[in-house]
Amino acid sequence: MPVSKKIEDVLLFQIEQASKASKVYTQREFDNLQLGITIEQWILLRIISESPNLSQKVLAEMTYRDPASITRSINILTNKGFVARQFTKENKKTYKIDLTEKGKHFVEEHLPMVISHRKRSIEGFSENELQLFSDFLRRIKENMTA
Repeated sequence: MPVSKKIEDVLLFQIEQASKASKVYTQREFDNLQLGITIEQWILLRIISESPNLSQKVLAEMTYRDPASITRSINILTNKGFVARQFTKENKKTYKIDLTEKGKHFVEEHLPMVISHRKRSIEGFSENELQLFSDFLRRIKENMTA
């Protein structure tokens, strides 16, 4: 396939634009509901809810964000009472992050809205198309991280 000279035709640019459009849409909904968190903070809450007791380093790796950015987000989520840090016994410089009861309730309460947004983003796609698209994205990620 020939490489396009127009940025709008570059697949990675299209993926980035689609991702940003999704984030803008969901952030607008969060703001309308006055949830007081960003999409990036929501993603951290979801990851922590699915995999409790992760370290900041693992969260940074999973989200492709730098550790300083994760620290800032975790500080905000801690101040809001959504997450708690517990130092590990092995290394007093490392801590594990988990949801508080307030954090668990927050995720449970707002997850249906986020699922609705996800469903909206894939309207009109067949199951086969979604599986192919997922496979393509996974391959792009593997190509770029190899």
